[in-house]
Order: sequence, then structure tokens, then C-alpha cells
Amino acid sequence: MTNNLETQLLALQEQGEKAIATADTLERLEELKVSYLGKKGQLGVLLRSMGQLSEQERPIIGAIANTVKEALQNSLERQRAALESAEIEAQLKAETLDVTMPGIYRPQGRIHPLNGIIDRALDIFVGMGYTVASGPEMETDYYNFEALNTPPDHPARDMQDTFYLSDGNLLRTHTSSVQIRYMETEEPPIRIVAPGRVYRRDNVDATHAAVFHQIELLAVDEDLTFTDLKGTVKVFLQAMFGDVPIRFRASYFPFTEPSAEVDLQWNGRWLEVMGCGMVDPNVLKAVGYDPEVYKGFAAGFGVERFAMVLHELDDIRRVYASDLRFLRQF
Repeated sequence: MTNNLETQLLALQEQGEKAIATADTLERLEELKVSYLGKKGQLGVLLRSMGQLSEQERPIIGAIANTVKEALQNSLERQRAALESAEIEAQLKAETLDVTMPGIYRPQGRIHPLNGIIDRALDIFVGMGYTVASGPEMETDYYNFEALNTPPDHPARDMQDTFYLSDGNLLRTHTSSVQIRYMETEEPPIRIVAPGRVYRRDNVDATHAAVFHQIELLAVDEDLTFTDLKGTVKVFLQAMFGDVPIRFRASYFPFTEPSAEVDLQWNGRWLEVMGCGMVDPNVLKAVGYDPEVYKGFAAGFGVERFAMVLHELDDIRRVYASDLRFLRQF
């Protein structure tokens, strides 16, 4: 009985080692492990017959069984390591990147001249403590006009006759609507700068476009004066254009009082570049601020105008044409 069982165990070891050595996948190797060493595996089936052995024979067969089990386990580990190594090698070959081959050329992008002006302006205002704010381009009549002290019968609307939609809304004519929306949700003190695209029914020519970009700033606090406005505008313009002469001319806007146009001297002549003024008390009332307690000032300019001056452009339409010959100059 002992000799017969010993022979079967050694034959099982030989058969198992051969089968393991020819396993070509990790899945197949796992199947062989279960087949030979699992709870219901072939080695376990043979060892169940040990109950028929005498007390002297059991230690002998037990030792042989342990040797067979250890040999099969070692074979499994060696083959597993070999298969895993081969799998990694195959993956490396499949994913190899030849760094000596020329790559696909992708030309470096450039900042559009309008985006460059916006970025410069925002950097200056953020450095002065302003927060960038934004709002929707499709606006209601209330936010675009009425809350800004421009009721339906106000003559100032004629200057901003714009694109109205079938639902009564319109494409905003200025980013001043952002100021109203911001003040409705925030309490003073406020310092914001609002960049964005705006729309007006202008005839397109070398200096006008129906779609253009504005940047407006707003400050609301106790005891603000026109002097604060002038200082802010002067610091900003000199940061953009250098140490140039600046002047303020009395003007009119329905949402500021007093109001002014801002000119700077450039290449020997005066250029109008901004509009500004102290926030009208009616605008403060519209957002729930007490005009007896808070004062504010606002200013705004067209990004395209700044771009035309700083880059010496002769036609505003060039910045919208997507002509690479033009854009590569910036």
C-alpha cells in the first residue's frame, strides 16, 4: 500500500511539473493550482487514502506528500514569475515610444491682441484691490437700462438702441448690468471690474463694430469722492500707456452724476479713451443702498479702442478677421 501510494505521489509531482511548465497564461496557471493543490485537487484525493495506512507508514507518506506539495508550489511560483515578466515585456514593447523620431509639430499659440489688453487691464485693477465680476450677455431691460437710471422714455436709450429678442430681453449694450447684479447680492465696500462682450446697433466701419468688448469698474464705499475716481483712473491709464498727460472733460451719462470723459495725449493729440463719473443716487437706491451713507464711482472703456491705440491699428475689423498674417504680429 505504501509503495503504491508513494509511486502515485511521485507520478503526480512529475505530471504536475510538466503541466505547470507548459502553462502559457496566468489564468491557465491558476487552473492548474486548483487542479493539483486545491481542496478537491488531485493531491488531496491521494492523501485521503492515508487513513488506510499503519501508524508506521503515515509519517513516511506524509513526508513524501509535503515534498510533492512544496515542489508543485515552487513550480507554480517560478512559472508565475516568468509569465508576469513576459507580460510586462510584451506591454513595454507594445507601448514603446521611439524618442528619436520627430514629433508632430504644433505651432505655439499666441495671445489675441484683445485678450492681451483685457489681461493687462485686469492685472492692473486686481493689483489695486478690485475683484473680477461677470454677468450674462443676454440681459433684461431692467438690468440693462431701468436699474441704471434709464427708464423707457429716456433719450439716452437712443444712443444704445440694440438687439432686442422676441421674449423682450436684449443683448447687453454695456457691462454696467454686471454692476447692478453684483450690488444686489453684496454689501459695501465694493471694488469690482467687469470685462465682457457687448452689442450695439452700430454701422461697421474702421472704428466701429456691432459687437465689441468693454471693461468697467465700480467702487462703492463711505466717503468716496471724485478725487478718488480721478486718482484711480490716472493710475490705471499711466500703467497702460505710460506717463502721459490726462484730462477730464465734463460729460453726461444717465447712471453717473457728475460725469466726465477722459482723454490722454498720444502722439501729439488728445484721444478720448474712457467715460467715468460718480454713481447716481438713483442707481444706489435701485440696489437697496442708502445714498446718504454710501458713495460710488464707475468708469469704463472699450477694449478695441485701447488695442487700436497701443498697437497702432488702422482698422478695428482686423482684430475680428482671424487672419494669421495679422495675428502672428502679436
